[in-house]
Amino acid sequence: MDSTPRRKSGLNLPSGMNETSLRLETFSSSSSFRAVTCVSSPRAISSLSSPSKTSSCSDRFIPCRSSSRLHTFGLIEKGSPVKEGGDEAYARLLKSELFGSDFGSFSSAGGQGGLSSPNKNMLRFKTDHSGPNSPYSPSILGNGCRVSSESSTPPKPPRKVPKKPHKVLDVPSLQDDFYLNLVDWSSQNVLAVGLGSCVYLWTASNSKVTRLCDLGHNDSVCSVQWTREGSYISVGTHEGQVQVWDGTQCKRVRTMGGHQTRTGVLAWNSRTLASGSRDRHILQHDLRISSDYISKLVGHKSEVCGLKWSHDDRELASGGNDNQLLVWNQHSQLPILKLTEHTAAVKAIAWSPHQSGLLVSGGGTADRCIRFWNTTNGHQLNHVDTGSQVCNLAWSKNVNELVSTHGYSQNQIMVWKYPSLSKVATLVGHSLRVLYLAMSPDGQTIVTGAGDETLRFWNVFPSMKTQTPVKDTGLWSLGRTQIR
Repeated sequence: MDSTPRRKSGLNLPSGMNETSLRLETFSSSSSFRAVTCVSSPRAISSLSSPSKTSSCSDRFIPCRSSSRLHTFGLIEKGSPVKEGGDEAYARLLKSELFGSDFGSFSSAGGQGGLSSPNKNMLRFKTDHSGPNSPYSPSILGNGCRVSSESSTPPKPPRKVPKKPHKVLDVPSLQDDFYLNLVDWSSQNVLAVGLGSCVYLWTASNSKVTRLCDLGHNDSVCSVQWTREGSYISVGTHEGQVQVWDGTQCKRVRTMGGHQTRTGVLAWNSRTLASGSRDRHILQHDLRISSDYISKLVGHKSEVCGLKWSHDDRELASGGNDNQLLVWNQHSQLPILKLTEHTAAVKAIAWSPHQSGLLVSGGGTADRCIRFWNTTNGHQLNHVDTGSQVCNLAWSKNVNELVSTHGYSQNQIMVWKYPSLSKVATLVGHSLRVLYLAMSPDGQTIVTGAGDETLRFWNVFPSMKTQTPVKDTGLWSLGRTQIR
């Protein structure tokens, strides 16, 4: 009986089998091996020891190592590439992992040598850099598997603005004159249009048309402007008069003089009316006082074509054909700011309803720029070249966006986001300069007019998130539910 102690095997064998039932044969190529298992019969084992008789008992599977991702499981050390057919280190490592750490030294009698220690990354995934990153990989999830802001918050899609007007009105004899202001929309949902010597009122809720006045053959309408309450409308004439009419009763309330020639622009604040003329002067009128005007503002060297009061009534901005943008207050008859960066006539002016002291202006054909100003210190905040004559500007009261209308050479309407100045939409439809612009009481729709004798209605702005009620105003309802 052999008293030599057996070396403990790292292989767990079923009952009835011993280590002599398993034989590992190594071929002359150092990179291949095969394991043969069979029944415990000595005759069967002796028959398997001949290479010519292997087909009678076993079937072996040799994988294609070039297509295997063994590096994913950490079975291959760096610097030891897997070649077709395998290599010696790979054979020793795989035997050790499959049959135990002692099996390498147990079967090292053939001179192959043992393996120092098993690989600690067995069945533990590593990042596979050969393919595209998984959406759940650490490079995307970051530390602690926290989802990044780019993947968790998708970009907000741009707001869609209809490219075509939803309504078009014919307005014969609408003049193609850059210096006139012939269209205005009241807070009571009535559109006023100056055509020749007449002013017409169009009620948006029922499309009713009313002729407000006729100035006769010797005069013509140069400007119209509603009061903020929408009850009265002022009319500037070619003869230099300023008339005030009751829009509900269609009756003239007051006629005021003072200008030597045409009155092309008007602007109401809460109490007074400012008028600008070709005579280069700005007059301030107060209906509570019998005189024609209460003050005269002198500063422009050419025709005054743009006028706008700030929303708090503290400042008046004026633009002229002398390329100047002037800012006035109620305590002085001299301008508090002279802004001269424009290189063409300044007709387009608008105050931001979202930020105090923020003024925007647009220049004519030689300038083409929209410029933003801080009237507190007179600094220019930003500007953008639109590529066309800027005819009108209006700020949305619902969102921080503005709309501009243009003349030479593209005759387009553009919606801008502020302060990024990115374009929300570009609208085309007029065949001539888009000289006139007004906004609906709900702030969602604009109407544009041009020398092509059409008025076009565009839905360009969203509704207010929290609609505040407006007293005694049937807000705009062309084909939509009224907002009350």
